[in-house]
Amino acid sequence: MEAIWILLLLFVLIMLLGVYAAVRTVRAAKRGIDRTVHQARRTVEETRLRARQLAQPGAAGDLAQLRLSLRGSMRATEQALQAAAPQDRSLSESLGLFQRLSAHGQDLDADLKRLEQEPDKARIAALLPELRQRTQRITHSADSLRWAVQERTQRLAHDDLDSLGREIELETGALRHWTAAEPEAPRTEAPGPGAPGPAGAGARPAPEAEARLTPEPGPRTGSEAGREPESPPPPPALGATPTEPPAWQNSWQKPWQEPTPPENPA
Repeated sequence: MEAIWILLLLFVLIMLLGVYAAVRTVRAAKRGIDRTVHQARRTVEETRLRARQLAQPGAAGDLAQLRLSLRGSMRATEQALQAAAPQDRSLSESLGLFQRLSAHGQDLDADLKRLEQEPDKARIAALLPELRQRTQRITHSADSLRWAVQERTQRLAHDDLDSLGREIELETGALRHWTAAEPEAPRTEAPGPGAPGPAGAGARPAPEAEARLTPEPGPRTGSEAGREPESPPPPPALGATPTEPPAWQNSWQKPWQEPTPPENPA
């Protein structure tokens, strides 16, 4: 029994959901049809007014021209507000003002439409100045509101673009951080306990330094170039005991000169 009640409840819920979906679909289709019919009527009406403006000069043509300017200005302002309102919530007051202005515009359009059926052309000519003034006031207000909305939208777009450009510059600078880093200077390590100290402190120079300090044979310059080498001492006589060279000879012996070996007395 309980299963039957559950099945009935599910059936009722499915039926309700079906009815709700059908109603929503019908309403959406009706709105689409109404919108299409309204656009078609507006297109036909504006085409008729343009034709009357061109074909009937005078009061009838002036009425058609006033209706065209009024309808065009109001439609353009409505489209601008509807496009900008979802992105800018502060336009709610502007929408309220436009609705009030639309009421005046609809009243004026109805008055102009009634005068199109007026057979007395003199009466139409007498009412035209006042109707033209009303049309200009309404269209000027609608144009001012539309231009303000367009300028606000452009300003917001420029501000957002400027902010985006600054953020992108910061991000690109962060991505290229290595270009701003300067090269590090070579670090000099302090000498260890067993490292040689500075010159003049009793430390022995390295072998490479000794090799650089040792003069190599080559052309003499300066005072040595103008000084003639002294003749070698005469060989010792036979049977004489070789003696050491005198001290002065040792002092004049060059580092690159090999010591002269003593001759064998035999």
